[in-house]
Amino acid sequence: MDGLGRRLRASLRLKRGHGGSPQDSLGEAAKEPERTQDHSLPSFAGGQHFFEYLLVVSLKKKRSGNDYEPTITYQFPKRENLLRGQQEEEERLLKAIPLFCFPDGNEWAPLTEYPRETFSFVLTNVDGSRKIGYCRRLLPAGPGPRLPKVYCIISCIGCFGLFSKILDEVEKRHQISMAVIYPFMQGLREAAFPAPGKTVTLKSFIPDSGTEFISLTRPLDSHLEHVDFSSLLHCLRFEQIIQIFASAVLERKIIFLAEGLSTLSQCIHAAAALLYPFSWAHTYIPVVPESLLATVCCPTPFMVGVQMRFQQEVMDSPMEEVLLVNLCEGTFLLSVGDEKDILPPKLQDDILDSLGQGISELKTSEQINEHVSGPFVQFFVKTVGHYASYIKRETNGQGHFQERSFCKALTSKANRRFVKKFVKTQLFSLFIQEAEKSKNPPAGYFQQKILEYEEQKKQKKSREKTVK
Repeated sequence: MDGLGRRLRASLRLKRGHGGSPQDSLGEAAKEPERTQDHSLPSFAGGQHFFEYLLVVSLKKKRSGNDYEPTITYQFPKRENLLRGQQEEEERLLKAIPLFCFPDGNEWAPLTEYPRETFSFVLTNVDGSRKIGYCRRLLPAGPGPRLPKVYCIISCIGCFGLFSKILDEVEKRHQISMAVIYPFMQGLREAAFPAPGKTVTLKSFIPDSGTEFISLTRPLDSHLEHVDFSSLLHCLRFEQIIQIFASAVLERKIIFLAEGLSTLSQCIHAAAALLYPFSWAHTYIPVVPESLLATVCCPTPFMVGVQMRFQQEVMDSPMEEVLLVNLCEGTFLLSVGDEKDILPPKLQDDILDSLGQGISELKTSEQINEHVSGPFVQFFVKTVGHYASYIKRETNGQGHFQERSFCKALTSKANRRFVKKFVKTQLFSLFIQEAEKSKNPPAGYFQQKILEYEEQKKQKKSREKTVK
């Protein structure tokens, strides 16, 4: 089993300096970027390029048999004059992408109807750098049965709402002609990625419609711009979401099952986002391609999504201590059994109460995201928000975390028991390593909530003294 785990971890990274099949060059989120930037996916203050590539991936019939093979049939931009190392890396990337655009295998037949799907995948290099594939799978316009194709935008930026809107524009132009897509994407490539709360406006000409102005706005609160909690809320009860969170906090193995690629992609990203300000640092594949189903046998932690059609294969695989979540039925097919007991009882009740308050009054996705994320952020504020006070600094600024004193500072025994386990995870280790390097706490959303909580405690103490 250990050997299998090593092979899987090796095969799930985009390898440098090695050629190979698409399976050999597949990516997974082996290392999330550090969360002190307030983002689980790569995010930027602004000024970066929107994307690296726009690709069209189509199904081409294999020379032998009736199976189809996903193939890149359009690429923008075409890169020339690359150095040898850059060219090899590009080739490995482009080999990996088609398999993730069609993760459901090669057995296809021409269709007359097909509901469009929007989903994403993540490819991670051995150096931890990540590329995100934003995909729109649809049936091309035309008469008679035909095969679906995928428009895929490859970017280093985590901002799902924004790229979904860009895919809407690509799809609208695709219905006219591929030639109309090029000037739009060229204009997008030349535009600077906006800072949080800012808007970039693109001018684009469409035949028979004239010139259009397209506005792309980033949310002001950018720590949730890469996620949409609506699908997770639709599929699962609050109690189940809390149990998934608890399993993820202890870095267990979690598998999500669903029919649609969109549901899988959105739910797994939402589950990972609940860990903010920490980052899932293990195997992370929103939609596992059929050829990589052996991932579920990996002995190390993982968070993966699998299409329902492969449920039996997953159930027949040798797995230990797995939480298997059926998003279609809203049930747990497999569990360790202690998921309800991982979090401190009072704090668990606090999360549940907060989630249930006023949920029916929320209208926009931004309101829903903030409502769902908030109680989990507060959980971390109450359990580990005092971390900065227990980093002892040398004269050169290098910090050393005082783990024992940090744990002892918690007055609640239940909280202390939980934190003693949590500080041993890679989630916490990566976070605290970055904090040790930084001379000041990061001025982000989590720090803002810590300061608010400390102020509330001061005011409470002051009121108590006044009463006495």
